[in-house]
Amino acid sequence: MNKTKRKIFETSMKLFAEKGYDGTSIEEITSVVGVAKGTLYYHFSSKEEIFNFLVEEGMNLLKNSITIKTKKQEKYIDKLRAIILIQIKIIAKYKNFMSIVLSEIWGNSSRSKTCQEFLEDYLKIVKNIIVDGIQNNEIKKVDVEIVADEIFGIVCTVLYYTKNNKLDIEKVFKEIDKTIIKSLKV
Repeated sequence: MNKTKRKIFETSMKLFAEKGYDGTSIEEITSVVGVAKGTLYYHFSSKEEIFNFLVEEGMNLLKNSITIKTKKQEKYIDKLRAIILIQIKIIAKYKNFMSIVLSEIWGNSSRSKTCQEFLEDYLKIVKNIIVDGIQNNEIKKVDVEIVADEIFGIVCTVLYYTKNNKLDIEKVFKEIDKTIIKSLKV
């Protein structure tokens, strides 16, 4: 991604997180970036395309990080730990991205559907690990759907915590490990 496209991307992410998608205009994005509308349209055909690119890039980062880290783990419980740690780190580093996804996930708009699809892809990874862990007798028999949603939801609440505090990633991870992951072990 070239420098101008990255600046449009980062500025849009910040503005969407602060003001919401509907509260952010193309004019505002170009003003903050310091480019003409034509330059923005050279890189993105619309505000919707910027949004879709942003969500796709963020979710691909999350999924790729998970794939790399979970392949290194032999035990399924450790794969879940890796997922949780990655999700915490991504929330800490990309708060604006997660704010956008979480604010847009509810509803029936095309943006909501895009966020829902990417979330389902993420949850599918978590569910498959839980199912494999159950089948290999490493994870207790649980409602896979609920536990996968629970992991995502609890880790996302960290976003609220980070608004007023510097996130202690290790502390949050240890607490989630203690209360959730250890309870799943056979």
